[in-house]
Amino acid sequence: MRTHLAATIGTVALAATALAGAPAAQAQAQAQAASAKRFHVAVGNTWTDGTVTFYNRSVLVEGVHKSVGAASNLTCRTTLATTVNAAGPMSSKRSGDIACGNTKSFSFSVPADQPGGATAVEVCLTDANTTVLKCHVVFR
Repeated sequence: MRTHLAATIGTVALAATALAGAPAAQAQAQAQAASAKRFHVAVGNTWTDGTVTFYNRSVLVEGVHKSVGAASNLTCRTTLATTVNAAGPMSSKRSGDIACGNTKSFSFSVPADQPGGATAVEVCLTDANTTVLKCHVVFR
């Protein structure tokens, strides 16, 4: 009888522990989603607009950039993001899709592989040659 009672108490305790972990996982997911920050960088009629989501060792950059000029390296637009921590710039990455006389969506991840991750991200609108036109810093 005591063995059966101990097993039942152990099962109840294990189930309670599992249920207690569910709200913690949900809170962590909400905290990550809550860290998404908006950005908008415009030069004339061209722009990049979207969100930056900070994670422990990377940053997700998502959005849309627009070019209104004819397709040339000077009028096409792309988005460049650089992760930054207290020591300075960490990593840079450019969006894969270039907008040339149209609007293109993008989504890319930039490494921040240092303890604590990135404290900020510099998001820049560039031409097709990756010449920086204008930037905006997004803090964590």
